[in-house]
Amino acid sequence: MLQKLRDKTSGWIVTVILGLLMIPFLFVIDSSYLGGVGAQNVAKVAAPPTWWRSAPSWWPMSFLWQHHEISSQDFRVRFEQARQQARQEQGENFDPRAFESTENKLAVLDQMIDEQVVRLAGEQSGIVIGDNAVREYIAAIPAFIGADGKFNDNQYRLALAGGNPPRTPTQFEALVRESIQQSVIPSALQVSGFATAAEAERLLKLLGETRDVELAALPELPADTAEVTDAQIKQWYDSHTKDFRQPETVSLEYVEINGANLPAAAPADEAALRKRYEDEKARFATPEQRLASHILIAADGSDPAKLKAAEEKATRIAADARKPGADFAALAKANSEDPGSKEHGGDLGWVERGAMVKPFEDALFNMQAGEVTGPVKTDFGYHVLLLREKKGGEGRPFEAVRDQLAAEALKADNERAFTDLSGRLVDLVYKNPTSLEGPAKDMGLPVQTLGPFTRTTASGIAANPAVLRAAFSDVLTQDGTVSDLIELEPNHTVMIRVTDHSPEQAMPLAKAREQVIAAIRGERVRVASEKAADAVLAKLKAGQTLQALTVSDKLQVTPLPGLPRTQPVPTPEINRAVFTAALPADGKPSYGKVAMQGRYLVFAVNKVNPGNLAEIQPEQKKAFTDQLNQIDGMAAAKAYIDAMRKHYKVQTEEANL
Repeated sequence: MLQKLRDKTSGWIVTVILGLLMIPFLFVIDSSYLGGVGAQNVAKVAAPPTWWRSAPSWWPMSFLWQHHEISSQDFRVRFEQARQQARQEQGENFDPRAFESTENKLAVLDQMIDEQVVRLAGEQSGIVIGDNAVREYIAAIPAFIGADGKFNDNQYRLALAGGNPPRTPTQFEALVRESIQQSVIPSALQVSGFATAAEAERLLKLLGETRDVELAALPELPADTAEVTDAQIKQWYDSHTKDFRQPETVSLEYVEINGANLPAAAPADEAALRKRYEDEKARFATPEQRLASHILIAADGSDPAKLKAAEEKATRIAADARKPGADFAALAKANSEDPGSKEHGGDLGWVERGAMVKPFEDALFNMQAGEVTGPVKTDFGYHVLLLREKKGGEGRPFEAVRDQLAAEALKADNERAFTDLSGRLVDLVYKNPTSLEGPAKDMGLPVQTLGPFTRTTASGIAANPAVLRAAFSDVLTQDGTVSDLIELEPNHTVMIRVTDHSPEQAMPLAKAREQVIAAIRGERVRVASEKAADAVLAKLKAGQTLQALTVSDKLQVTPLPGLPRTQPVPTPEINRAVFTAALPADGKPSYGKVAMQGRYLVFAVNKVNPGNLAEIQPEQKKAFTDQLNQIDGMAAAKAYIDAMRKHYKVQTEEANL
């Protein structure tokens, strides 16, 4: 039977049939095998094999290329991390909708591509990270170091399990190995950066440079009142459409619950207050404290022999401490291995519950004053304890705390009434999430309205950042549903619904007409001002002085001696123009112009004063040189990554972002 099957499935006819069957299979195979980006990935970085740098990238030669892909899942994790970071930095101003922009997604993806480029470069350079390097790196991470200052394996595993996302030690070690490998070449380039002493001195002179300047304000031009034709309006509007846009607006209806406006709850009766007192009696007692001393005999739990020897020593010391007339402080100074208390005779001061490890605390709070106990075993070794004195634990009587209990009960009852009312509103809204009118009517609450308003003109409750974010969210503007309960402040909440939404759009010419006319006239004034400034500059360059033109051209000259480069005075724009102007030559000032609020100023640079290196302290010079070295190193690392990106083949699939 098998022989017959073999005979019938051999020959050229069967070969042709199998070949035809394979063709459609090639169209459903994951495109990553054919040189594209996989269906579940957002990017792919590929490099030719080291033994054939000129290998073509087309299929089937693409099988020879070494590549790494960035999965959609990895991208989502990284983007969420970027989102959380932005939320922390911006606080209440964080706009989740704006953060979801394509630009932000591409910025995160670009960083991930750079990482894969460096990773691929490291692999092709033969960089291998050993197990010892991974272990040493992990052992130095602060989150995994215990109270004893050493790596804590249990803490390490708990931290990984509680991470986002949770990881096993094997997964984390692989991540660390990959991170170290990626950082080897860029880190080496960064530390290799350097700036020469001449470069540092030149930059220090430039940064410390000041210029003696004169600013000349031209006479204010009269307001432009000339006619603006319809053709000019239409031409300006068509060529400046981005300047005339209506911002996104919304109108709201809302129901507000403010605890301050609710009827006050009835005061609690005497029986309720006494029951509250009995239930919370421990709260009104002063904390129990123990004045303690101890002697520690340290022990390593991994060595049974040392552990037993430490226990025997602690037992002998405890026996000596119990003898009549024994000096516990002297015994502690002679035997204790606790450097913090040894020189003080083992004194630990007043100790409350929760301050010590549990075995130590249990023993201490079961002792009587003057008693010695031990040995008590903890993770640190064996302890001999002396309780010198105890205090606290006494409770205050009901009469002393009655007013406090009454105030707390009244506050709790008011908060409960507020919470119940808010919960009832939420339950009613959930039955019909597209309406506020019905739930408000059932509860006797008014439905209030607000708007239309933009993100920048919001007022009232809409000025609250949480309300503003919800009002412009896609869910509320597109679905017309009622929002979740939004807290304005403690015991003050609101639920909103967007009743009207107008997206950002071009402002119609009829509505923008006055703005267009104002813009045209403003441009006319600007052009006239620039022409007047050019005329003054022409006179100055022809040999006339600024002082001579003060009278003839009615200039208002303001001297600015010693204007510093590193300070944005009198304005950033003027400072930038002054310090980009040519240096004075042959004892003659250099001139320039700069726009400020639609008007032009003319300035003269009379003198340039280089920075004085003698005024800079050696440590400042060193810090500045180190900073230049770092900048040069970072630039070298960035240039390396950019060069490798050009050498490699990078493909992205934005549809998967």
